[in-house]
Amino acid sequence: MTRHPFENRNALVTGASTGIGAEFARQLAGQRCHLILVARSRDKLEALAAELRAAHGVRVEVIADDLTSAGAIGRVHAEVARRGVSVNLLINNAGFATHGRFEETPIERQLEEIALNVSALVAMTHAFLPDLVRTRGAVLNVASTAAFYPIASMAVYGATKAFVLSFSEALWAELGERGVKVVALCPGATETPFFEIAGEAAAVGAKAKASDVVRLGLSALSTGRTHAIHGLGNYILSNLARFVPRAMAARLTAEVMRKNQVRALPARTAGARP
Repeated sequence: MTRHPFENRNALVTGASTGIGAEFARQLAGQRCHLILVARSRDKLEALAAELRAAHGVRVEVIADDLTSAGAIGRVHAEVARRGVSVNLLINNAGFATHGRFEETPIERQLEEIALNVSALVAMTHAFLPDLVRTRGAVLNVASTAAFYPIASMAVYGATKAFVLSFSEALWAELGERGVKVVALCPGATETPFFEIAGEAAAVGAKAKASDVVRLGLSALSTGRTHAIHGLGNYILSNLARFVPRAMAARLTAEVMRKNQVRALPARTAGARP
């Protein structure tokens, strides 16, 4: 019988109701990993949990909460403890993007973006780190290829993902000697509901399949990499950022995003979170 790296482990996945988060849940369940699914939509989480229990016979816990609301991280942590589950794998996937000129995008939406993409991710990692150290577990933080360039018209989103990449690599060095693996997964445009929120003008290049992105992330965890960039083209462009003057990089992204805005009419500047 094939032994899977995450078999009989307990993974907590945020933003698990759709897209990359739901795909993480499906692939981990396929490896007979037990799951704790966290997102705002209880109905979607319950439907996914029922699917995974029926298909794979794994234990699936559901916690519906808004990670940007006051006290949410503490509530999630307390609920996991109440259910007697020790988290071995933390997948910080929850996040969203706004697209449009900084001054034209409501500041409340952009602050919520920072709260979810950065603050909630940091707080979740801090809350569950004792479990992860005790069980020599792992953290996977979903960043983006946007982490490597300043992204005009997505200034806040790109900055949040640059934070996630830097934070993850620092923790990789800090926690590695204690047996905890940390990786930042950096996908480009991916076929998910993400662009229902950010708008199609935020998509650069062909969209990858969520299943392929997730497969890369889990492989990177198994091999102990600091980060993983999905797609050869994305890999090349991301690494070129080291050799391009930053002013040139910023102007380049501004031009690319301007052309995308024209192609993607009618474009949306910002939307509601899933």
